[in-house]
Amino acid sequence: MSFTNFSDLATQREGLLTERSIHNADCVVMVPPKEFCYNAETAVDNEFMHKVDLTSEQVRAKAMNEFHAMVAGLQLEGVQVIEFDYPPGDIETPDAVFPNNWFSTTLQGDLYVFPMACDNRQEEVRSDDLISALNASGRRVVAQDSLVGYAKQNAFLESTGVMVKDHVNKTIYAALSQRCDREVLEDYASRIGYRVISFQTVLPSGQPIYHTNVMMAIGEEFCVICDEVIPEFERRYVVKELAKTKQVISISLEQMNQFCGNIVQLENCRSDKVIAMSRSAFDAFTPAQRNQLSVHGKLLPFNVSTIESIGGGSVRCMLGEVFLPNKIK
Repeated sequence: MSFTNFSDLATQREGLLTERSIHNADCVVMVPPKEFCYNAETAVDNEFMHKVDLTSEQVRAKAMNEFHAMVAGLQLEGVQVIEFDYPPGDIETPDAVFPNNWFSTTLQGDLYVFPMACDNRQEEVRSDDLISALNASGRRVVAQDSLVGYAKQNAFLESTGVMVKDHVNKTIYAALSQRCDREVLEDYASRIGYRVISFQTVLPSGQPIYHTNVMMAIGEEFCVICDEVIPEFERRYVVKELAKTKQVISISLEQMNQFCGNIVQLENCRSDKVIAMSRSAFDAFTPAQRNQLSVHGKLLPFNVSTIESIGGGSVRCMLGEVFLPNKIK
């Protein structure tokens, strides 16, 4: 499978990098949930989704209120938010509010696009429109690369949904599943020069975790992980690798179900660290765990109960990190 040779673009990238964190994005993409609803396609392997006794209009109104409150809250803290709106197509995209599953960016100016496992989620991929929105917001895309061709082989890799990245140590942690194919994972890691630590997971139902980012999150100097869902022979290795450079905060299965693993460390325009999470996650952390996390950034809880209950994803899923360089220093 062919891809762009990024080494030819070194001169375009020269001077683009600013004095920013290697690990934390200071800008995020968020997509309004205007077509949000229970997605029967993704519910096949997402055990975090629940049906509710509300009309579609009520669901979308609640979801939009949660979305706008989260945008405002992040902006108030000094995090740049790019609201990426889109015109409705012939096929509805109920999970478009979770943009982190179809693209990722790098500090060098690269934009990668990934193969999504569900047909109606593949409709979310709008690379040209995203680039226009990024450019309009002062972020520069130097090069593009795509792995979507793997979808023809029924091989999928849903970006930072299935890959939890330790940018400091150039390592990707990934729970293998239908949405995280080992071959595609290794291909992507080789393109960006990261190593891979992949592992199996088992829920009480016997099924694997659908996305790694509901069971673990990695910050600059900490990690939150529900390690009990990893088989013991792999669990020891994963935790040992994390503990080499991170403070490991272990969460229970019950806490994972409240999305304690679906959090993300960001930076604001003043380079202050913040940790975004849902209100349900904040409440489920023990006081001791909240104290541990607060050492690594201001805790920002957002009420996204409608989105996380129906959509099976929470705050971290709603944020597509933007590491791209600023056009103007």
